[in-house]
Amino acid sequence: MDQLGVAIVGYGLAGSVFHAPLIAAEPRLRVASVVTSSAERAAQARADHPGVRVWSSAEEMLAEDEHADLAVIATPNRTHAPLALKALAAGLPVVVDKPFAVTADAAQEVVDAAEKAGLPLSVFQNRRWDNDFLTVRGLLDAGELGEVRRFESRFERWRPAVKGGWREVGTAEDGAGILFDLGSHLVDQALTLFGPVVEVYAELDRRRPGVETDDDAFIALTHAQGTRSQLWMSAVAPQLGPRLRVLGSTSGYTVSGLDPQEADLRAGRRPDDGKPWGTVEPESWGTFGAGDDLRTVPTLPGDYPAFYAGMAATLLDGAPVPVDPLDAVETLRILEYARHVAGGPED
Repeated sequence: MDQLGVAIVGYGLAGSVFHAPLIAAEPRLRVASVVTSSAERAAQARADHPGVRVWSSAEEMLAEDEHADLAVIATPNRTHAPLALKALAAGLPVVVDKPFAVTADAAQEVVDAAEKAGLPLSVFQNRRWDNDFLTVRGLLDAGELGEVRRFESRFERWRPAVKGGWREVGTAEDGAGILFDLGSHLVDQALTLFGPVVEVYAELDRRRPGVETDDDAFIALTHAQGTRSQLWMSAVAPQLGPRLRVLGSTSGYTVSGLDPQEADLRAGRRPDDGKPWGTVEPESWGTFGAGDDLRTVPTLPGDYPAFYAGMAATLLDGAPVPVDPLDAVETLRILEYARHVAGGPED
């Protein structure tokens, strides 16, 4: 079986927890190279992936690594577009972690460069494979909800103390803040389900001392086909709302809690460990129906591994990329406009 070498640029949380295990679990890919300037992370990469080549800079890897067939950009947000451009210029297909870039124009520049070079480019929107999202999509595809009038989606957390990472204390120019972090997922999911947006309303706030950009946000989208999406993202929610509530003309669907895949990856689990992946127990299933006629419906298994299975199919079989980068450009345009209409976070 052909097996392609993947170079992961950045081996912090994104590279080591979210990308590397999924790449290693895909039979047609292997973690061949890691770029990190941290001695501690280099040692971790060697322990996690015996035989991996470790480079101290992306420039060094791109100039000298003969084993890389795909570059994965898993560095801080402000470096996503510049590093993607360098990888494309070196002749490598590219996956960029979300958010694609810190501006839509920068993201479009990367798309244009990939098209000019004739190289595959995709964006790691892994939450298209969350178990709750897949369940909603299945209900929509089956026509079980009728005409969807309102879509409510939340990623809320209770983190009253600032931990000090760049996502919290960085600036909007760094791509920091909860709008670009969790909003990248929420807007992408809404666009994937309900299509183009014609109106955007947003509220952005900075609630905790020491935070330089938004840590509490709300976006309302009106889709061209009529659905209204209401999206909450917060680090300061002492009580959490439903993860998803979908209200249609014939039925609704509500589910709480989070897909377990992120927690499992953080805990060191691998999708290929032989145990069920992305599943939840029946007590965590969502509720479907209308009025008093309600019942639980099984939550479909989540499937983050599908992203890198899709990339392997792109590179080896000529299939389309698993996430069209133009979708991520449109998500960024909405996030940028949301920041504009909200006027930025307020003290």
